[in-house]
Amino acid sequence: MSVSQSERTLSNFLAYLDGLRARGGVHFDEKIKAWHVLGYHDTQQVQTDPVTFSSEVAPLAPKQEDFELSNKGNFVRADDPEHRRLRGLVSKAFTPKMIADLEPRIAELATQLLDAADARGGRWDFIKELGHPLPFLVMTELLGIPEDDRAFIRNLSDRFVEVQSYDAEESLDGQKENAANNVAPLLHELNQYLLDILRARRENPSDDLAGRLMTVEADGARLDEEEALGFLNLLVAGHHTTTATLGNTVLALGENPHGWDQLRADPALIPAAIEESVRFRPPFPRSARQTTKDTELGGRHIPAGAVVLVWLTAANRDDRVFADPNRFDILRKPNPHLSFGKGIHHCLGAPLARLETRTVIRLMLERYRDIRVRDDAPVTLRNPWQMIGVSKLPIEVRPY
Repeated sequence: MSVSQSERTLSNFLAYLDGLRARGGVHFDEKIKAWHVLGYHDTQQVQTDPVTFSSEVAPLAPKQEDFELSNKGNFVRADDPEHRRLRGLVSKAFTPKMIADLEPRIAELATQLLDAADARGGRWDFIKELGHPLPFLVMTELLGIPEDDRAFIRNLSDRFVEVQSYDAEESLDGQKENAANNVAPLLHELNQYLLDILRARRENPSDDLAGRLMTVEADGARLDEEEALGFLNLLVAGHHTTTATLGNTVLALGENPHGWDQLRADPALIPAAIEESVRFRPPFPRSARQTTKDTELGGRHIPAGAVVLVWLTAANRDDRVFADPNRFDILRKPNPHLSFGKGIHHCLGAPLARLETRTVIRLMLERYRDIRVRDDAPVTLRNPWQMIGVSKLPIEVRPY
């Protein structure tokens, strides 16, 4: 197996995190004007103390109308009580039952995509044929996006990924400027399109998620279109997270000679394999908070108003919590990774990502007696400082 873009390999990224850790588990970075947090317990403390470590990370977002509009209903970047109100209303529309009921349709779509890939032979790119289109189709059907508009939305969301960049040495002001210049025009297009969808659902209610968001109610209050927009933007972005989870899981199983054999012998291990994949390669390598008051973390004094960057990848490989943390181990138990967050900000979309990945792995095990990542074609990685995932994953399969 060969890997292109060698400067962006996971090993190089982990070496960068080791360099940060050598400066202290919690330390201030003078260049970017933020605090790095690398240990498991310190990261968990940040995730579970939203009063001290606020999710309203205003310094990281440009002061620009499209970002501000998109953030209005984004409960991921809100604190209680606003977070509780927004998430509570969204949860009435995006329910566990709604997600569970998607399983037959996810299996149907995945089967169609696998049939199309197999029709072209036993060698194909997992991301192109399945890992990217499946989460996108699930997302668009969930939101009720018309089929004629899907090419537009797919192009727009893919361009979001292409234009975003992360330079570990760039200041927060530099990152904001990059976002304002490159991301804001695309966000404007997406905001306007999704607002039109929501306004149409307000006038003509429907049973898709966009329609449900316009009708859910708690204590006599409903979401307005701009508040619902924030959640729709999260879902549109979230399908890339599921693509990363799918690709990372197939890649990790391919890197470990007996991975697929273990699952074939005991399919009940599939959920554990997915959790280990998410620990080993968390799609989002870091998250940000801002302190609301002077506090102590990891033996360091952090002042109020400071930006805190918690490195989930480093926390998930803390050897004080995970034995042999750099080894992918399907049988790892317990596996208390922090990739989907803890506390009030635990990822609302995690059950859907798990369901899609579990369905795909199950179908591939049922269909193929052999699955391997090809040695004669490069695996192309995303920039792991921005998102840990693969953009090209050539595989070879042999059906039963």
